[in-house]
Amino acid sequence: MRGKLYALWDRLRSSYWFIPTLMTLLALGLSLGFVALDDAIGQDWARGIDFLHANKPEGARALLQTVAGSMIGVAGVTFSITIASVVYASGQYGPRLLTNFMRDTGNQITLGTFIATFIYCVMVLRAVHAAEEGSANAVAAVASAASEQGDLAGGTFVPHVAILAAVLLALASIAVLIYFIHHIPQSIHVSNVVAGIGRELERRVERVFPERIGQGSDADGAADADPDADDGHGADVAMPDDFYTQARPVRSDVTGYLQGIDGDSLIDAAKARSVVLRLRFRPGDFVRAGDTLALAHPGEKVDDDLTEDVRYAFNWGTQRTALQDLRFLVNELVEIAARALSPGVNDPFTAMSCLDWLGAAVARLGGRGTPDSFRRDDEGAIRVIARPTRFEEFVEAAFGQLRPYVAADRNALFHELETLAAIAPHLQEERQRQAIRDEADALIGAARQNELGAADLEEAGHRYDVLMKLLGGELSFEETAAESSWLGGSA
Repeated sequence: MRGKLYALWDRLRSSYWFIPTLMTLLALGLSLGFVALDDAIGQDWARGIDFLHANKPEGARALLQTVAGSMIGVAGVTFSITIASVVYASGQYGPRLLTNFMRDTGNQITLGTFIATFIYCVMVLRAVHAAEEGSANAVAAVASAASEQGDLAGGTFVPHVAILAAVLLALASIAVLIYFIHHIPQSIHVSNVVAGIGRELERRVERVFPERIGQGSDADGAADADPDADDGHGADVAMPDDFYTQARPVRSDVTGYLQGIDGDSLIDAAKARSVVLRLRFRPGDFVRAGDTLALAHPGEKVDDDLTEDVRYAFNWGTQRTALQDLRFLVNELVEIAARALSPGVNDPFTAMSCLDWLGAAVARLGGRGTPDSFRRDDEGAIRVIARPTRFEEFVEAAFGQLRPYVAADRNALFHELETLAAIAPHLQEERQRQAIRDEADALIGAARQNELGAADLEEAGHRYDVLMKLLGGELSFEETAAESSWLGGSA
């Protein structure tokens, strides 16, 4: 259930209607509350305040109508500007970034402020009543009650507190408009777009990786796994001999992208029936109806209830999201960098910025070690075998996909070698260092096949040699960075 709630909350955050709707409901409540407050306290208190005492029904209506009309007009303009900026950004940086702009809380609050102010003024406007209007007024009962308390004129009701709140809301809306004018160009600036994705990627690495469902294995349990084994489908654990022959598949009844998995629900379902579940897919994968979501062992314990419980633990959608899918955020940065290095754009510095943030995420990931594939319940029994995101896969997703573009551009080539060298001191395991070696080998090989100058290839070869020595422990990173301007910066 918790996974479903997280997925629902993520969808609500990515909508332009949720926050404005909440703010509109709040405005409705405030309008009713302030009008009721004015009715309760009467209007004698305003006689000593010239600014408020001068309010007459005609003037109050004119004020409320002016504020309401201007707010709905500004709301339409800001909505048009928002849509235009979203269209520009998705076309310039990639359509998958549309969700990032939809999640922008600043834009949602701006739209909500204008709409809420409009609704508030309209609702308060209904309560303003002049004496000569009599019972024809929609709120004659409120006016009558106000008249009994000795108001400005018999049957006249001007909600001073509510009107003062409307003026304050109008001033707040002006402040929000100024913020919005500043925020829109900032939000579509390519450096801010890249940095926003990069920071989100780092936060997700902290939160999701190693990907754990339940409690990971202890040292003894981890020893049962063979981290070097791979069955071609990402398996990295030693399975029982009869697992695949005795296990029964739990198949999907939905076609779409797997957005998230509720690990607690899976473990509870497996524990209740004393089975082990071997997951077939990870968040971000596309699943067709009829595909195997998980293999349950032993198969004779699989029933319809278990099938439904397993299916319920998977969250689906028509698109990938960053909720549990680190690869999605990586792909966003890769897409921006690939577009920047295309001949039509030719913006290597944007690509270099993407490489910086990708390198920061890989370095943070390298400090976390290898995740465990076994997931245990609270009693220590293995219940779920999940396919983790390996460091090698992350490196391939971050740098391997960009290799054809980087290898053809001198500036990007040099910068990626610098980025890989900066990652080296953060790596803990030899297999992680080997993944960086493999990427550097492939990058240099691709660069030599492109039409780069001899001097550029020589400089790239020099940086490659330094990287290999850093990975092999032959050089000290701090000493090398201090002596190499390309690695140590300009300090």
